[in-house]
Amino acid sequence: MGKIKRQALSELYSIFSGIQKTINKLEQSYLDTNSIQGCIELALRAFHPTNEIQTVLSSRTDAGVHALHSTVHVDLERPNGQPYDTTTLTVVLNRTLDKQRLPIRVLSSRIVPDSFHCRYHAIGRTYLYRFAVAKDPSSGDENLRNKAYKAFIPVEEIDRCYFLQSPSFDIDRVRVAARMFIGVHDFRTFMSVSRQKGPSRDHPMFTVRKIDEINIRLGKTLALAANATLATETYDYWDFEIKAKSFLYKQVRRIVGALIALGSGRIDERCIYQMLTIPSKNSWDHRVLLAPACGLYLCRVHYRETGN
Repeated sequence: MGKIKRQALSELYSIFSGIQKTINKLEQSYLDTNSIQGCIELALRAFHPTNEIQTVLSSRTDAGVHALHSTVHVDLERPNGQPYDTTTLTVVLNRTLDKQRLPIRVLSSRIVPDSFHCRYHAIGRTYLYRFAVAKDPSSGDENLRNKAYKAFIPVEEIDRCYFLQSPSFDIDRVRVAARMFIGVHDFRTFMSVSRQKGPSRDHPMFTVRKIDEINIRLGKTLALAANATLATETYDYWDFEIKAKSFLYKQVRRIVGALIALGSGRIDERCIYQMLTIPSKNSWDHRVLLAPACGLYLCRVHYRETGN
């Protein structure tokens, strides 16, 4: 029977270690319910398929990163050989996840050919990074780290946006420098080393990627009522959107971190140029801070056959 593709809306709160499940070879029956993938597989048991449930992810996201629109596929076999009704599949999964009070939502389900693979058939992925810069940082001799703890941050935005106290942040400089990343580059400098065991990925055949689009637009607060008014008065919100077929481990957060360091005056354009043209983990400028996971959102996985 054809595979089922599900488009899931999910928020990775602190209760999840990430989207991908952890496999314990010593405990084959172990189901990792600390991950989004593990929780979805647990919910799929409500259908009692005759085969073992094994979902495949289109993208991996780390703990703290928000997935607004991701995809997975799974083979589900029924005793009568007929496919499951996709509407019923969506409803039952959402009801099961809701009963467990899990912040995961299935947007839609559809039957796809047996040859479909949600990861390898994706033609692109779009990420959004949200950050906010204080319009008038508080004065005083204390460092910016302490000022950040004194500053107003709307409770609705906690773990949803990266808030900056930067006295002379230059967004126009950031916009111009962002163009340097568009196109084909060896992004080895902008790849964090994974803690997972396995063969080294520190080779041009893995680290050369193409960035199709980067857009930096004025954003808006997610706060409500009086908090929204105060947030708008206190901060300029910015949406950093980036699209490519695929990304390296923490590549987006490193690119955003570099551009924020530039806008804040900690580095200049030459530093970014050197990191791009001398691809090496030793080329990373340590004045650049990795952008926190809380501001990053996987917005969409693109497929040619779906028109997305």
